[in-house]
Amino acid sequence: MFSKIASTLGAAVIVGGAMLGLTSPAQAESAPGCGPVTQIGSTAYITSGGTNIGSVKQFKGCNKNWAYVYVWQGFRSSHSNWEVCVSVATGSSAPYMLEGLKCISNKADNWSSGTNTLSVCTHAVGNIKWSGNTPTARTSIRC
Repeated sequence: MFSKIASTLGAAVIVGGAMLGLTSPAQAESAPGCGPVTQIGSTAYITSGGTNIGSVKQFKGCNKNWAYVYVWQGFRSSHSNWEVCVSVATGSSAPYMLEGLKCISNKADNWSSGTNTLSVCTHAVGNIKWSGNTPTARTSIRC
């Protein structure tokens, strides 16, 4: 009986929260070789011709910073070849130093290497390259 009441109450809380526009915190993503990581800073969007084609995020976890790029399905559906690069950039003003740079071809997403940069200002930088185009985006700087 108690489990049925608890289940009903839990569903009511979830529905009530959704009706108020409340959401639970986003679930952490998993960086390669690290496990769950937490997003820090804003999400940036890679655009081409005014259309979003990818997103860039920065994460922290395992005492490291990580950068991540996701190539959106609409772009992947209309292109057969591309390269996606991602890195953690250090410094609060240009020129930035790129750390953990990783590039990969024809994949939906890409993680940088983990960087030992939690004690300095960083942001994630990502780009998608194809046919002479290389749109780039970067997240907000986190210090």
